[in-house]
Amino acid sequence: MKSVCYSTVWGDQNMNKKKILLVDDDEDICCTIKQYLELHHYQVETVHSGVEALKMMNNDFDLIVLDIMMEGIDGMELCRLIRDRVDVPIVFVSAKTLEEDKVQALAIGGDDYITKPFSLKELKARIDCHLRREERIRSNERYLLSSKNMTIDLLANEVFCKGKKLPFTKKEYEIVKLLMLNQKIVFSKERIFERVWGIDSESQLDTVQKALKIFERKSRPSIQTPLIFKHYMGSVINGM
Repeated sequence: MKSVCYSTVWGDQNMNKKKILLVDDDEDICCTIKQYLELHHYQVETVHSGVEALKMMNNDFDLIVLDIMMEGIDGMELCRLIRDRVDVPIVFVSAKTLEEDKVQALAIGGDDYITKPFSLKELKARIDCHLRREERIRSNERYLLSSKNMTIDLLANEVFCKGKKLPFTKKEYEIVKLLMLNQKIVFSKERIFERVWGIDSESQLDTVQKALKIFERKSRPSIQTPLIFKHYMGSVINGM
C-alpha cells in the first residue's frame, strides 16, 4: 500500500518559501521529510526515481536532497547528469556509510552527505546552512558590476581589471562606476563633470579629460585593447 503524504501549505503561502526537490525511492521517508520541512516553512516537491527527477530540472529549486540507492538512474549518476545544469546545493542522503562513498559523492558535485538513519533536525540544520551560504553569495554578487575585463565592487569601492586591483582615486572610481552603470550610453565631458563633480563644483572642465587619461594609464597594463575611451565621441568604456 502506497503512502499518502499530505502537504501542510497551499496556494500563495508558498510564494516566498525556499523550494526543495526531494529525490528518494522510499515514499515513507519522502512523506516524513516533506511534512517536517513544510512544517518549518519550506516548499517541498518529491519524486521517487532519477528519471522523474530529470524531468523536474526545468523547475527553479533552491536545493536538492538526493538519495543514492535507486533503481535505474541512481543518485550518483543523477548528480553527474545535472551538476552542470543546476547551480544549487545537492545534499546526499544514503544508507551507504563507507568513506569512499562519501568522497565520491562530494567529488562528483555533491555539497553534503548525510548517512541514514538521520535526525530530521540535523537534515533541516544542514539545509538551513547551505541556503544561508547561497544567500550570502547571491547578496555579494548583487554588489558587483562586471564587463568583459573589468569588475567594480560597489561595497568596497574598488575596481579590478582581470582580477588586479587598480589604484583609483575617489573621483576616478566615480567616473568608472558611472560608465559601468551606463555601458551603452556615450557621455560628453560636460555630462561626466556634472554627474561626478556636480554643477556647483569649482573644478575646471579639463579635470575630466585629465582623469580619463589617468584612468587609461592605470588600466592599460591590465587590458590588451589599447583604446579605453573614445574621446571623439565623448566618453564611453571600450574594449572591456
